[in-house]
Amino acid sequence: MRVLSRHQREAAEGTEYLVGDLDTGAGVDAAVEGVSTIVHCAGSAKGDEEKTRTLVRAARRTGRPHLVFISVVGAERVPVVSAADRAMFGYFAAKRAAEEVVAGSGLPWTTLRATQFHDLTLLAARQLARLPLVPVPAGVRFQPVDAGEVAARLVELALGEPAGLVPDLAGPRIHPMAELVRGYLRATGRRRPIVAVPAVGRAYRAIRAGANLAPDRAVGLRTWEQFLADTVR
Repeated sequence: MRVLSRHQREAAEGTEYLVGDLDTGAGVDAAVEGVSTIVHCAGSAKGDEEKTRTLVRAARRTGRPHLVFISVVGAERVPVVSAADRAMFGYFAAKRAAEEVVAGSGLPWTTLRATQFHDLTLLAARQLARLPLVPVPAGVRFQPVDAGEVAARLVELALGEPAGLVPDLAGPRIHPMAELVRGYLRATGRRRPIVAVPAVGRAYRAIRAGANLAPDRAVGLRTWEQFLADTVR
């Protein structure tokens, strides 16, 4: 297995690390040379589309490897139009644009959409909990999923045949954002008042309506409470 990273790492058994950058293209050709499958996990709210184009161009130069992409549930349902949309939910638009690059790449491809990872939900809860009064977007719910379970599914897809857009992978439970933050506060022994704050924009309305959820694909096993018990000290 070969891993492309912006940072140098020591090789591990069965794994080779190469330094590269999808923003500049440096090191990408060497990373994909001779491979049969590429799992594209790099992403951000800005530049995701161009990073994916850089990877696709390099992949096409080396042949026709199977391109496996991880996206987000709701990428096609959350309209990111205004500055307010982009500030809060730009990640959905970035993932949708990258999805389209993958599908139009001319390479054999598979895309998996997952709900929000426990780890990213924890990061958001930690940042909010630093404030003496914790603001959460009113009416917003999440369905966090374990990153390890998503990784295991990506391995299955990478070892299989190209399948296009496959069924979503979502966490076992849907939680209001306030409930997720409250669970984090309990796990860390903190007490903070939580206040629901309304937001504006089409993306926010779509999220409030559940565009980021997949209740019929709640196949994840590890709950938010289990994750907190194992992670937060």
